[in-house]
Amino acid sequence: MQDIGDPMKVEVPKINDLLGLDPYLKPFEREIRRRYGCFKKLLNQINEAEGGLEKFSRGYENFGFHVNPDNSVTCREWAPLAQGLFLKGDFNNWEKCALPFKKLDFGKWEITLPPNPDGSCPIPHLSRVKIGVLSSKDQVGLLTPKDTMVDRLCPWASYVVQPPKSEGIAYQHHFWNPPPEEKYTFKHPKPNKPSSLRIYECHVGIGTSEPKVGSYKEFTQNVLPRIAKLGYNAIQLMAIMEHAYYASFGYQVTSFFAASSRYGTPEELKELVDTAHSMGLYVLLDVVHSHASKNVLDGLNEFDGTDSCYFHGGGRGIHDLWDSRLFNYSHWEVLRFLLSNLRWYLEVYNFDGFRFDGVTSMLYHSHGIGEGFSGDYNEYFGLNVDMEALVYLMLANHMLHDLYPEIITIAEDVSGMPALCRPVTEGGGGFDYRLGMAIPDTWIKLLKEMIDDDWDMGNICHILENRRYKEKTVAYAESHDQALVGDKTLAFWLMDKEMYTHMSKMSPPSLIIDRGLALHKMIRLITHGLGGEAYLNFMGNEFGHPEWLDFPRTGNNESYHYARRQWNVVDDTLLKYEYLNNFDAAMNKTEEKYGWLSAEPGYTSTRHQGDKVIAFERANCIFIFNFHPSKSYTDYKIGVGCSGKYKIVLDTDAEEFGGHKLLDHNTEFLTNNEGFNSRPNCLMVYIPCRVAIVLAKVD
Repeated sequence: MQDIGDPMKVEVPKINDLLGLDPYLKPFEREIRRRYGCFKKLLNQINEAEGGLEKFSRGYENFGFHVNPDNSVTCREWAPLAQGLFLKGDFNNWEKCALPFKKLDFGKWEITLPPNPDGSCPIPHLSRVKIGVLSSKDQVGLLTPKDTMVDRLCPWASYVVQPPKSEGIAYQHHFWNPPPEEKYTFKHPKPNKPSSLRIYECHVGIGTSEPKVGSYKEFTQNVLPRIAKLGYNAIQLMAIMEHAYYASFGYQVTSFFAASSRYGTPEELKELVDTAHSMGLYVLLDVVHSHASKNVLDGLNEFDGTDSCYFHGGGRGIHDLWDSRLFNYSHWEVLRFLLSNLRWYLEVYNFDGFRFDGVTSMLYHSHGIGEGFSGDYNEYFGLNVDMEALVYLMLANHMLHDLYPEIITIAEDVSGMPALCRPVTEGGGGFDYRLGMAIPDTWIKLLKEMIDDDWDMGNICHILENRRYKEKTVAYAESHDQALVGDKTLAFWLMDKEMYTHMSKMSPPSLIIDRGLALHKMIRLITHGLGGEAYLNFMGNEFGHPEWLDFPRTGNNESYHYARRQWNVVDDTLLKYEYLNNFDAAMNKTEEKYGWLSAEPGYTSTRHQGDKVIAFERANCIFIFNFHPSKSYTDYKIGVGCSGKYKIVLDTDAEEFGGHKLLDHNTEFLTNNEGFNSRPNCLMVYIPCRVAIVLAKVD
């Protein structure tokens, strides 16, 4: 492990390498160097004041509650504008002012409780605790009346639980200190970092067929084996950081260090991660550092009685669209809190990486609201860029990649910020991947607004290929966003009500179902093959989940009917969902064999609008798609780069995928040296309508 606490160990900047990759950045070289300079200045300040970034990012070892070797308990907090802090809970019958904190420098407070006379811990495991905050006098931004005592949850709490409805709705901090025999011990080594990343995006709570909140244990036992069988090599866990409002999908975080108790205990989450590792699955956490819930009683908001403790004060600290609070990334202790939050999930829970939510919101003062992002580079280097947030992301990625060389970080950025996925030493943001968010929007738009005949082959290819050179993209046809109520999944757009009447293998033939099954497979395959350097699928969409996703809320009478996954329909061999599931597994396993995601981007030789045919090459495979609704082609000429003999290795029309079995997989395709479509060779194929095939070179 590199000692990043030593500023001499930080690499010499390689801005020229970045400019060599993208000459259009040259006019902005000065700004790129300034950004790197801001990052380096902050890093040096942390090195000098804190003994290095490695120590600085272990705040969870000092802040919050800690049981010492002698069973005494120490609690340390940061509340810069509070007049006083007091500890109370079940252990002292909630006496308000009996246990005051001692004030330290820089807005910090500390208290130590001695062990009980018998040597036991003074705060029992799972007992409730709170921090009483006495608001200060005459402070700007004071929201709590001065000299008023209010109860707050520890920002570093590791376990918070929703009480019975009779006791209120605000989550409560339960002191987590299980006996040694109840602590989970990791048993399995972490898998190697996958070169071809195939991500299964999932939510533990909806991971059961029953109308309820699923548990970590149920997910471990029932869902992880499905994911591994489908050929994915990574999972992305959503809604793990505790959130009081279930329907927020985990994006209104209230307790950043607490794994959501609605699914089970911290030890059960550790078991889930460890079991995933035993199956060869990388485990990514969907981390929300872009904003926080504005809850006061069980969130970070107004922790010290003001609106500016962890967040910007005033209007800058409020995200109007999300109705949430925005972090002040210039505060020293906010940086410690967020960086330590990342280390916490890596060190305590053994996660392998992160998908950072809301990066676009972080990068711009406008939060991306109302921004078109035309691609004009001036949009990325003007005064709209939030430099404090950008430097935080650079600092986080620098820390993560230096301390954990095998880590993966993914940015949810719709703006296309240049160099976001280039190393920090080049002046980039340091992410490994960004989400290809334009791809699913394109598929939904096509299915919603156009018939097949009007699909533009050139535009489809452009959307799939349009990514920054040497910046990796996670391609996906649909994620959780498209599954939510108010929208429709691709399967729903394709087949809608027919899914309720004609998905049985015994039901009469349906042109709508035939079209839906065919296009569902083709859309996924072309996205997988051409769209990026990684692939993502949201749980259930691999088999065309028959209904949308809607969490229990007032508007649906708190129903769990749509907050689940209907595994029963894919497990029923009499239903056609099995076909889509089989294809998803075959697609992933074919990629695993040939590795097109880790190869250079595909070369598209055919985008024939009239024929509705697309053909491209990647990783010594030839992908051929006939999107025409009715025309099949015999002896269709395809340009090929590498000469030789080819055979079909994947066919959307195969019988096991619900197809019509029109292609003979024993056929060998021989190239001839006649150039075609800017390729030195060509071959002739039979390609039926609404069918895609992948050919691989035979040794």
